[in-house]
Parts: sequence; C-alpha cells; structure tokens
Amino acid sequence: MGVLTMIAQLILSLSILVVLHEMGHFIPAKWFKTRVEKFYLFFDVKFSLFKKKIGETEYGIGWLPLGGYVKIAGMVDESMDLEQMKLPPQDWEFRSKPAWQRLIIMLGGVTVNFILGFLIFGMMLWGYGKEYLDNDKMQYGIYVDSLGTQIGLMDGDKLVSIGGVPVEEFTPSVIRREVVLNNAKVIVVDRDNQMINVNVDPKYVQILSSNDYKDYSVIGPRIPFEVAKVTEGSNAAKAGLQAGDKIVYVDNKPAVYQHEVVKGLSEVKGKRIRLGYIRGGNQAETEVDVDEKGKIGISLKGPAELGWTGREEYSLGRAIPGGITEGVAFMGDWFKGIGQLFKGNVKAKDSLGGFITITKLFSTSWDWESFWRITGILSFILAIMNLLPIPALDGGHVVFLLYEVFSGKKPSDKVMEWSTYIGFAIVLSLLILANGFDIMRLFGK
Repeated sequence: MGVLTMIAQLILSLSILVVLHEMGHFIPAKWFKTRVEKFYLFFDVKFSLFKKKIGETEYGIGWLPLGGYVKIAGMVDESMDLEQMKLPPQDWEFRSKPAWQRLIIMLGGVTVNFILGFLIFGMMLWGYGKEYLDNDKMQYGIYVDSLGTQIGLMDGDKLVSIGGVPVEEFTPSVIRREVVLNNAKVIVVDRDNQMINVNVDPKYVQILSSNDYKDYSVIGPRIPFEVAKVTEGSNAAKAGLQAGDKIVYVDNKPAVYQHEVVKGLSEVKGKRIRLGYIRGGNQAETEVDVDEKGKIGISLKGPAELGWTGREEYSLGRAIPGGITEGVAFMGDWFKGIGQLFKGNVKAKDSLGGFITITKLFSTSWDWESFWRITGILSFILAIMNLLPIPALDGGHVVFLLYEVFSGKKPSDKVMEWSTYIGFAIVLSLLILANGFDIMRLFGK
C-alpha cells in the first residue's frame, strides 16, 4: 500500500503540473486567436483513454504518462503533423502570428510553472507556518553515524558554523548540503566547551552525494530517550513502563539517547531483555519483550515536546514574498548541484534519476504538506528543464524565435522539422539515461 500511495501522489502531482503547464500555452494561444486542435494530459500514442471535442479543440487523457501537450495549428511540434505545414498558412495558425506573440505562447508554460512553484511555497508558509529546530537549544549536541565519524565529528559536538556560516536552524541535511553544494571545508564545533575546527576532506563532496551513502544521516539531534506515551496492551505496558520514564540501558548496555536505544532494541529483536530506566529521580529495572521489528510499544518526546523547536507564523502578505525567497533559494541550490556535476565533483549516476527517484520523494502515507512541497519543487524543475535550449522543448522553440526576432529571418519548416527530430532524440536519450540509473540502483550497481 505504501508504494501505491507514493505512485498515486506522483500521478496526481504530475497531472496538476502538466495540465497547468499546458494551460500556460493554451490561454495565450486562444488570446491571440490561434487554433488549438488538441489539449491532452499524457500522450495518446495510437489511442486515448478519454477524449471529447468542444468547439475546435479535442480534450483528452492519454495512456502514456510522460507529460502532456497542446497541439497548436501551424506549428512543428511533438505531433509532427507535417502535412498541415505543406498547405498555405492560415490567419489562425501559429506560423502566421507575429514573432512576439509566438514567443509569449511558447513561454507561457514555464511561466505558469515558475509562478505555481512560488505560489505553492508561499501558500505552505501561510497555511503551515515554518517550524524549525533551534540549534542553540540542542543542549546535548549531535550524534553522528559512521560517515560523520570519518569526517571528524563526535557524539556530543555542538555545531557552531559550517564553511563560515553560523548554524542557527538545525536540519540533519545541513552537513550534506553545505559540503556538497557550497564546498564547505571547515566545520566549527563546540566540543566540551572548546572550539574545534574539523577540516573536511574534499573527497566527501563525492561521497556525501553518492547513491551508496544516500541513506546515511551523517548527523542528527541527540535527544534523551523519554517516554511520551505507552500504547495500551503493548509489551511496554505489560512491563510497567510509564510516560515520563527515561531509559538508561538496554540489555545491560548503556543507552540514554534515542538513537542509542533504537539501535539497542534493533539488536535484540524477538527477545526478552532487561531495560533500565529512571522514574522520579530513582533508577529501576524491568523485563520487556521486544517484537520482531525492534519495537516495544511506546512513543517518544521529540524536540517540540522538549521545547527545542520554534514556529514562525506567516500572514498572507508575508507568505508570498517568503515563498519567492524560498523558491529562489531552492533553484540556487539546484543549479549549484548541476554545477558540481559538471565540475566532476558529483557523479551523474548518483545525481540523476528517473521516475523511480521521483516517486521515492513522496511519503508512503498521504501527507498533504509533503505532497505540496514536492509538487512545488517539481514545478520549478519542470520549468527549468523545459527552458533548456533543446529543440522539441519550449526552450528550443524560444531560441529559434529569438533568432527570428533579432535577425528578422524565420527558420524554414525543414530546419524546424529536423531540429525537432534531433531534439526528440536528445530528450529520449536523457530519459533513458535517467531511468537507466534508477534500474542500476535497484540492482545495487
């Protein structure tokens, strides 16, 4: 069910993005009295799942979920309707319109995607606010996994700055982001009240971005293991554990923090163990059965319950510019990642992905906050990718139109035809490459 939920979210997200993108072409085309013959969600190769003609336009849903399209009369596009181009131009055709009108029609799709991305980010700030983990309130510092230890960090370190930038809001991805995207070379930590410089070896740019280490957390907040609630009838309830108990050892091994206890329980799945805890300042012990998933039936106090988080509320007036700021920041990080790819610091097989990679962005349970954030991110990526100067994409058409505007010469239909063929070949190759990387990852390559 989790996988089906992820796929359903992907299909809904892409449907929203594709329909609105194509509306960005459709509306200015109709405004300039250009005939739109088809408006399709997904591609209708050989047949469509649904179609209905209203006026001069056929609206439909195709069976191949690789995007969508509007077929504008008098234009060499993905439909490759070359017979129409052999006939004399008509007033209602795309090719008969002034270059500036054709340019607006072609830029309409990516314009909508950019606006949509900013709008989604802004509406999320308005609707959900912005919750953050205050780095100064993390009194127990961080915990590190094996990769974090290799970098030079230690359990209990308190982050001060990364690459010269003070750490104010903590996120588990802060190390990965600053090292990979911003080439941070020094991490300053407070270690036992001493300022320590941790020099980051340049090799970790590639390691942190590689698929082999994508599941490594590197760091996380070190949070005491304090019981918030005991599930009725659970193994924990049978063992007598109560809300407020603080675990201090698991199976006679010291374990005080959440990551330590979780790891300890995962090592004794299906066994009865001795569990030490503190209640009301007194230490006690009980025996508890651990299930096959390493669970005992309790929920924990998180950063919010401990008072470590803050939440910034946004009025609509603040949310819109806030959304634009966040959107610009995301695109900046995206371009930095592409820059690292071209510099060779990041491998293509680790940074590129197809439909499997995109699907994995979504949660296995339906989470609207996560859904809309990912949809906003995909809207920006769709806009940027469509602006690439590749024939068959919007950016390719824009290049030819700009050439026409500045030179006064219109490319011939033959040039447009062959450039579209070449563009399709490039897009198809990129599609095969990205999804090929996904398949390789499935087989651990």
